[in-house]
Amino acid sequence: MPVITVTLIEGYDEATRERLAKGLTQVAQTVIGAPLDGVTVALHELKPANYMRGGRQRTPGKAPTPPSTIVQSYLTAMEARDLKAASQWLAKDACLTFPGGKTFTTLDTMIAWAQTRYRHIAKSYERFDEAGTEDGAVVICQGTLHGEWLNGVGFDGIRFVDWFLIRDEMIMEQKVWNDLAETILNPAKG
Repeated sequence: MPVITVTLIEGYDEATRERLAKGLTQVAQTVIGAPLDGVTVALHELKPANYMRGGRQRTPGKAPTPPSTIVQSYLTAMEARDLKAASQWLAKDACLTFPGGKTFTTLDTMIAWAQTRYRHIAKSYERFDEAGTEDGAVVICQGTLHGEWLNGVGFDGIRFVDWFLIRDEMIMEQKVWNDLAETILNPAKG
């Protein structure tokens, strides 16, 4: 069973240290198949006076915003139609791909497209998962959609999965899959 030891400069908050330990545990489970209860992670902290790199004493860097927090903030702003708040999380060259292969590079064009499909829509979340990749962090959220069709009829319980690529605390890509079209094509199902 693996014992993973990490030496950190003192100063990272408890939530950041917990995320690091959980992330290392998940890596050990995924890469070597270690059972959860068999992975030990020990974080050792050094006082800044006892930490030097390149001949200079250092202080801890600012931990980035957790990728799932970025996605949740973005989706909350989108649901409220606060495009200014949502856009602060989007990279300038972000690509948003929705069902049917519809791709958008601005929130305004995506909203205009959505207005041809429903009056409003909201999400109920079942889970958020994140993983590190060479391209950045990937966040996958899933749950159900609820809202109102253009004709005023409500809908609920429509499955969705959103996939996000986060780099430098910005959303680079969003890919959306859902069963909305299945409900539109067969209203008897909705």
